[in-house]
This record gives sequence, structure tokens and C-alpha cells, in this order.
Amino acid sequence: MQADFYQLKQFVISVFTSIGCSEADAELAADVLVSADARGIDSHGVARLAGYVRLFDHGRLNTKPNIKILHESPSTILLDGDRGLGLVVAPKAMEIACEKAALAGTGWVAVQNSNHFGIAGYHAMKAVPQQMIGWAMTHAAPLVTPTFSKEKLLGTNPIAVAIPAKEEPAFLADFASTAVAYGKLEILQRKGLDTPDGWVQDKDGNPSNDAFAIKNGGALLPLGGDREHGSHKGYGLGAVVDILSGVLSGANFGPWVPPFATAGFMQAGETVGKGTGHFLGAMRVDAFRPTEHFLHDMDMWIRRFRNAEAVEGKQVLIPGDPERLLEIERKRDGIPLVQPVVADLSALASRFHLDFKLD
Repeated sequence: MQADFYQLKQFVISVFTSIGCSEADAELAADVLVSADARGIDSHGVARLAGYVRLFDHGRLNTKPNIKILHESPSTILLDGDRGLGLVVAPKAMEIACEKAALAGTGWVAVQNSNHFGIAGYHAMKAVPQQMIGWAMTHAAPLVTPTFSKEKLLGTNPIAVAIPAKEEPAFLADFASTAVAYGKLEILQRKGLDTPDGWVQDKDGNPSNDAFAIKNGGALLPLGGDREHGSHKGYGLGAVVDILSGVLSGANFGPWVPPFATAGFMQAGETVGKGTGHFLGAMRVDAFRPTEHFLHDMDMWIRRFRNAEAVEGKQVLIPGDPERLLEIERKRDGIPLVQPVVADLSALASRFHLDFKLD
């Protein structure tokens, strides 16, 4: 089933305004969410919409947040997101990071008391039009074991870095610090498929291919899957993201990060901080070297890597290439939606008396 990109975005706006978001905040949140679908990151797109509504229903989401500055230096800020949509709080935090960078060369914003912020790449890319390098990261509910552990202590904890170029499209690396994002498991669950090797382990710490392993007491694995394939590096990346997003910001961290409404609704429990945290940054290129020289060299870098000799039948890609090309296609041809997502969206349409159309 296909949904028109712009109609789908308008539907998402209507859902967010129905739970009390301002028109401006609803439009921003919808742009983040539907952009994920357009870029092929279906796990973080409209499939998540019902989850945000469940957060609102359970009193964990403030649709009219008063985002406050708690601490500030010439190049840094600590924000309280007032339990707002991370889809709204994070873009506003990124704007502040860019404003700081414009004055100080770099700008860094730590956020506490927020919620799930969608795809990290959306926020990092906000810096690129200003000839800045953007950084975005967030922690998430504990679904991931440290290497050699049976205990879930970390989230999928993504990190994104966006770097401008001159004639070439921007470089965008956007990836979870786990073998796979949890949303990819949800997609396999809906399709009734097993996971590839190295994604999950069962409750006893044994390798598993069960897409429902987490619901049955198992866990996601760090990037690398196991120690022999470098899982300690994925564990290290996830730990850095958690410390910058949680410990530095004063949000919850580690096993205390509140859950998103994923595998059925999970109620927030014991806390050591305030809500979910993010960490965003912007680096002004000309704070390091002349922008024109850097952009020229980035074009050279991108072209050299893209033209690398490839193995037969393959092509070397630049981070961000597949998503950028898919975004052009899906905005033109429509967003594919699987039946369970259609059912969720139809239920929201019925609840809020909205039209939901598919091609």
C-alpha cells in the first residue's frame, strides 16, 4: 500500500494537533517523522506515530512544553525539554547549537527531560545549510547488553554526523550503536520473519534468530554482534552516547532511561534524572579553515571514495547516498506502508475523526 508523502504528512500534523500540539510544533514533528519514511528508515517513521499518542495517553508527553535554558556558556547550553516531543525539542536545540556556533565557532546543546526524537540524521542535517558540521545523538530505553552481559543496560543510542560539500550532496553518517535498531525487529515481527545472525541474544545470553527475543527476555546486541566481531566497539559507542545524552545532561541514563511505547506500552519506572536526553552540536567550518577550501576538498573526498574500485556487482556509496536517492523516489511515487502500520493509522484516524487516504 502506498501513501502520498504530502497527504501522509498532513495526516500526521492533524494527529499531533489533535493531542494538543500547536500547528507549528505539529508541522515540525510531522516533518521529522515522515522524513524518516521518505528516506527509507521506516522503523522511525509513521510506524511510531501511535507510540507518541500512547505516551500522551499515559501522561508522559507534554504537547505544550516550556523549553527552558538551565545553564549556559558562550558555546554550550543545557536545556530542559519539559517532557515535550523529542521531534520538536531536538530541532529547536539544534537551532540553538547553530546560533552558538555562529558566534563562538562551535555550539553544543545537552537536553534533559525530552522524549524520543526520531531519526538523528534529520537533526544533524540542520547545520549543513549554514556551512556547519552537525552532530546529533540520543540514548534510548535499555534493550541492549554490554559485551558478555545478559543484562540490558543501554539503548540503541544512535549518532549522526552531517558534513557539507560544495557540488556534491552532503555527507551524512547516521547509525545506531547496535547491530540493528529495534524498529527493524518490529518490521520482521510484522512480517513473521527471523532475524539475521548477530542481531539478538536470548534471555540466557545465547545467540538467537528470534525477532521476538526481546519480548521473551532477550536483548539486542551491540554493533559487531559478538566480541570476535568487535561488539566491544559498539558497546563503547553506545556508552559514549549514553553518557553525553544522559549523564552530562542530567537526564536518566543506562537502565533508567524511560521506554518509548514499543513492545506494548512499558511504564516508566525508577528514575535517576529527568526524562530522555539528547546531545547536539554544530561546528562552523570557517572556525577551522576557509569554507571554500574545505568544501572543495570534501567534494574531492566524496568523489574519490564513490569512484573506488568495487567488487563485482557492487557500488561504493557515500554515507547518506541510499537515503537521499530513496527520498527523491518516495516523494515522487509515495510511501509504502505495511498492513499493521495502516491499521494503526486507521485507528488514529477513527479516534480523532480524520481522513486517512491511500493510493
